[in-house]
Amino acid sequence: MNRLHATKDFWLAALRADGPALCEAVAETGPDVEVPQVPGWTTADLTFHLLDTLRWVRATVTRGTTERPGARPEPEPRPEWAEALDQLRRELTGTIETLEALDPDYPAWNWAPQPKRAVFWDRRIAHEISVHRWDAEAAAGRPTPIETKLATDGVAEILDTWLAAGRRQGPTDLHGVVHLVGTDAEQEWFVRLRGTGIALLDIGTILDTDDHHARAKAMGTTSDLQLTLMGRKRPDQLAISGDPRLFQALRTG
Repeated sequence: MNRLHATKDFWLAALRADGPALCEAVAETGPDVEVPQVPGWTTADLTFHLLDTLRWVRATVTRGTTERPGARPEPEPRPEWAEALDQLRRELTGTIETLEALDPDYPAWNWAPQPKRAVFWDRRIAHEISVHRWDAEAAAGRPTPIETKLATDGVAEILDTWLAAGRRQGPTDLHGVVHLVGTDAEQEWFVRLRGTGIALLDIGTILDTDDHHARAKAMGTTSDLQLTLMGRKRPDQLAISGDPRLFQALRTG
């Protein structure tokens, strides 16, 4: 498995790029347009989801403790659309400022089996905004791919964070190996499925002719891989060989 080492500065730079693009797209569409790849959601639902999420993250990451926070507060009443757009812009700016001010090692709870540090949220919010930026642009009829390096890290986050935390939406009764190839980034990942269990593998550990596990291989741009695993694109938009159910087992959305 090739390993990409992104940094806090990289993730915050992604936020600074994708945040304004997201705001532009939702302002362009208005509140009542359906988000095509998220059934039941309008651009208003997307906007208010982000407002609630960003407010919660800002409150959680600054507590200075790794203890699990209490239940999320009830969402605030929905304001008029123009005010909602202004709040979204301000929350995005405030989130960047909050994360920028925190040392990456600052104690902060997260939901994954990873060190409880603020840097988790640098990464998580960068990907939250990039995928929802794509959602908003899809609603506007002009989705643009996630930037290659960011999408490469986004695929890695799905594998090492979402799946490791048990947040799988696909079947959990399959056994085999999935080979993912990001064609635009010269990145590849090997994942072994063991029913409900999952393991990321280094390339050398599975290139054994005596390994008879079922296999699947999915090839595409890193953006398409990430968006498909997040439930935004159809698997048939990738080049998939072998048992396609194994790839479906990696879906998180």
